[in-house]
Amino acid sequence: MRSALLLLSLAGVCCYGQNVGSTLAPTGKLRAAFLGDNPALGRVDPKTGAVTGPVAEIVQEIARRAGVPYELIASPGGRDVMNRVKAGTADIGFLAYNAGRAMEVDFTSPWLMMPNTYLVPANSPIQKVADADRAGVHISAVKGDTQDVYLTNNLKNTKVDAVAEMPPPDELEAQLTGGKIDAFGLNRQRAVEIGATHPKLRVVTDNFFNAGQAIAVPKGNAARLDAINNMLDEILAANFVKASIDRAGLKGVESAKPRDKK
Repeated sequence: MRSALLLLSLAGVCCYGQNVGSTLAPTGKLRAAFLGDNPALGRVDPKTGAVTGPVAEIVQEIARRAGVPYELIASPGGRDVMNRVKAGTADIGFLAYNAGRAMEVDFTSPWLMMPNTYLVPANSPIQKVADADRAGVHISAVKGDTQDVYLTNNLKNTKVDAVAEMPPPDELEAQLTGGKIDAFGLNRQRAVEIGATHPKLRVVTDNFFNAGQAIAVPKGNAARLDAINNMLDEILAANFVKASIDRAGLKGVESAKPRDKK
């Protein structure tokens, strides 16, 4: 998928001073990368490239507080987000935290909690996530994504046959109903949306993991990490993320809580 770029100018009043602006956006523009195909984070209009959803609104708010313009970069996958943050072509990246990723970049506290579950054929005997952890059950997920990492480390009786990228919904339906795989691990928001348009598929009732979506910054950049964490605490305390989730009509995610600083 080709990266979609959206540059917007902000006229907001700088709330934190020039030092924070230069800390967050050393080029003078806050460049934020996110997973462009993850509906829980944002949606990219295929005609205009306009981005809507929680990530767009949070980046706009962070940039407003820092007094800088911003750029949204819709990336094709988590590795691309990581590479951009590491190479300095993005100042921040929106990703789910996991220990492997944390070896390459630093993460803020979570701003969004994202449950993960399975998509299965409608007639599947798998009703709960525990039903999938049985010998002979073929489970798939996107390689290196949160679902793959968690399931690889926690399944006891079967394993994950990971794929390089998220299959298109029609292809995923064909794989599941054709018996190539029995269950596909993904975030609940994405699962619900695919299930709503593909009646031959069903979303399992419970979740195997609740992932914290966070913001990645270059490894060792403590000043940028602290600045964003402090802003996130205020944004979360003001119920900004909850309101953004409601505006986007998302049903499979919830706002995280600000850090307990006691």
